[in-house]
Amino acid sequence: MSLSPDIITALKNRLVETINATTDEQSLEALRVIALGKKGEVSDLMKNLGKMSADDKKTYGPLLNSLKQDIAVAIEDKKQILADLALEARLEIEHLDITLPCYPAPKGGIHPVSQVTNEVIDIFADLGFKLAEGPEIESEDYNFTKLNIPENHPARQMHDTFYFPKQDNGTRPLLRTHTSPVQVRTMLNEKPPIRIIAPGKTYRCDSDMTHTPMFHQIEGLVIEENINLGHLRYTLEYFCKKFFEIDNIELRFRPSFFPFTEPSMEVDVRCDRSKDVLKIGTGNDWLEILGSGMVHPNVLENCGLDPKQVQGFAFGMGIDRLAMLKYGMPDLRAFFDADNRWLSHYNFNPIAA
Repeated sequence: MSLSPDIITALKNRLVETINATTDEQSLEALRVIALGKKGEVSDLMKNLGKMSADDKKTYGPLLNSLKQDIAVAIEDKKQILADLALEARLEIEHLDITLPCYPAPKGGIHPVSQVTNEVIDIFADLGFKLAEGPEIESEDYNFTKLNIPENHPARQMHDTFYFPKQDNGTRPLLRTHTSPVQVRTMLNEKPPIRIIAPGKTYRCDSDMTHTPMFHQIEGLVIEENINLGHLRYTLEYFCKKFFEIDNIELRFRPSFFPFTEPSMEVDVRCDRSKDVLKIGTGNDWLEILGSGMVHPNVLENCGLDPKQVQGFAFGMGIDRLAMLKYGMPDLRAFFDADNRWLSHYNFNPIAA
């Protein structure tokens, strides 16, 4: 190819015009190969330098290098322009309405049982109680025998307790009927002073509006020297005031019987049932809320403690029933129905909880 400054200028103008007319990055890349590739038009002209005289190299060398650089710059500039146009088009399609809320409204929440469990644990933590847990599959020894429940006690019967098949050693594992085995395990493994709160699932053969085969219970235990009923009464009054958020709580302790406490007491709270809404802390009615008592000396001895040296009190209450009382839930069975309408109505905000 004969070479002249006019040819170089004409090639430059044609290539720049084609570059400017390109509308997408793929076509621009193809044009770069045509112009600057190993077999491209500019590269072909550059090959002529090797055949030129020294004087011609001085003339055409700068012109060809300038051509190559100018085309490369034009391609890079056009590439940036196309990228900017592509970004603008994408932003136009994917625009964000900043007037909308930053986050959608949460669809989930904390179940009332979890909420009440956390509330109870927090209240007793302020009194120095620590959290204790145990297995849901228990032995008869921990669930009954060490708690001073005799062999012929009705609580051991099949119609009250879920038993597993008898083992080779003659024992029968069972689903715990209360969280009291956690108290036994604690007394066996720790030395007084003991102050624990033990929440968890429990199981009994019962089902109606206020009973379910599986329910949630929370029990408390204090073992120290010189513990008496006054300590128990103060603890329960403090809890009820904090949980129901009422300062003028009035409790009534009625004699009762539990094999693992002596004396044993049912605890009622003053309430008003005169209207459709149950009001705690006022009125002339009483509502049973929990069972309690002083730990039976036999239980202390069964757990390796000397009842002449230490005493203690224990109490237990249903978490599900506490939730029903505080938040006005009429039917215990609804707690386990997995009805989204019920869950949406009664759940708790995980951020505010």
